[in-house]
Amino acid sequence: MADLRVTTLTGQATVLPEAVVGEFRKSQRGQVIAPGDEGYEEARQVWNANIERRPGLVCRPAGVADVIDTVHFARDHHLLVSVRGGGHSFSGICVCNGGLVIDLSLMKGIRVDPIRRTARAEGGVRWGEFDRETQAFGLATTGGTVADTGIAGLTLGGGLGWLGYKHGLTSDNLVSADIVTADGKARIASDDEHPDLFWGLRGGGGNFGVVTSFEYRVHPVGSVLAGPVFYPFDRAKEVLRFYRDFSEKTHEELSTYAALLTSPDGAKIVAIAVCYDGPAEQGERLIAPVRRFGPPVADQIRPMAYTELQSMFDPAFPPRNQYYQKDHFFREISDDAIDIVVDHFARVPSPLSALFFQQSGGAMRRGNTAYAHRDAISNLILIAEWLDPAESERNVGWTRQVWQALKPYGTGGTYVNHVGTEEEDGTDQVRAAYGANYRRLAELKQKYDPANLFRHNQNIKPTV
Repeated sequence: MADLRVTTLTGQATVLPEAVVGEFRKSQRGQVIAPGDEGYEEARQVWNANIERRPGLVCRPAGVADVIDTVHFARDHHLLVSVRGGGHSFSGICVCNGGLVIDLSLMKGIRVDPIRRTARAEGGVRWGEFDRETQAFGLATTGGTVADTGIAGLTLGGGLGWLGYKHGLTSDNLVSADIVTADGKARIASDDEHPDLFWGLRGGGGNFGVVTSFEYRVHPVGSVLAGPVFYPFDRAKEVLRFYRDFSEKTHEELSTYAALLTSPDGAKIVAIAVCYDGPAEQGERLIAPVRRFGPPVADQIRPMAYTELQSMFDPAFPPRNQYYQKDHFFREISDDAIDIVVDHFARVPSPLSALFFQQSGGAMRRGNTAYAHRDAISNLILIAEWLDPAESERNVGWTRQVWQALKPYGTGGTYVNHVGTEEEDGTDQVRAAYGANYRRLAELKQKYDPANLFRHNQNIKPTV
């Protein structure tokens, strides 16, 4: 192996001598992958094929000791650093150009304690893997809507999911976290140990270090009454107004989403999807208005395993398609906002794209963490998805047009996990993700990462 050209924290190029990289390789129990090595092309890829970055090194730690050594190595050589958990993100922010990627994909340990109703999982675990283990004991926690999503990114950004209305955000269910901070020290963050850091991890993104494991509170979850009901697109405005009124009055055991999408036969449709976790008889009564509204094109609500629900959207978002995404939080969904959503979707460039309202509120309103959007009733997610890279400008442009048109109706906030780096999305969007908590988070950043080693993210600047 020759000397290695890499990127520093300041964005400048430098060279790591072959001997230095060789010694680092020897120190690791896991993998160290450089350009030209077997597996490099696979290691640099993320779920979103619209992201093309070429890191200088990809390190796959086998355990916490590897992570500690890697953080020391990155700091000592002033390397640009990014941290990869599941790699399932629209912005691909977990991979940096020219720098060092700390890829946790080898760290997959999961342990469920059914007596204490907790589950601990390492930073490379994905939600499908986590749900499989917890459901073996009839337990689960709020965990996204696509099985391929990594637990790390979702949790650190707050964590919206089907169980959120009843059990709160993913981060609300975090009991403790093991983290390696920028000084290379392994710490435990919880209500009892480093509580300030624990507050910041729950909504502050990846700004404070490498979280090597997460301990969650898990809840009894058996079969759920769940699935979508589809309606014709020519009634989309009427359906979305019904959804707005219905979702504002739902029981905390019932979560509801609404979506505009294109069916496999090419027809635009509108859907209301539900997840009810509770006594079946009450569930049927609560969702009855959704079934009666219509007539629907199809009613697919039925009892199903929670793991089936968690993977229900997977076929719509396969890896290595082209993606772009933006979002708005709403405190209310006005008729004008609904008109804008429907009118723009009528002109959507790609049949793979979708817009959907993800319900907030309920138990998600409670909690004292860095997550800044507890007063919202919904997060409208605008997802452009297409196949041909040559169509990128058209699809990205459509998404930005819808987002801009809806700006007067949103809270001004945005979801941390839906924001790219500052350079990509602008400081205003980064600050909008953290809202009123930004100043406190900046003080925490100064305490735990004053040199801003962990900056290839939705970055919080240290106060000094």
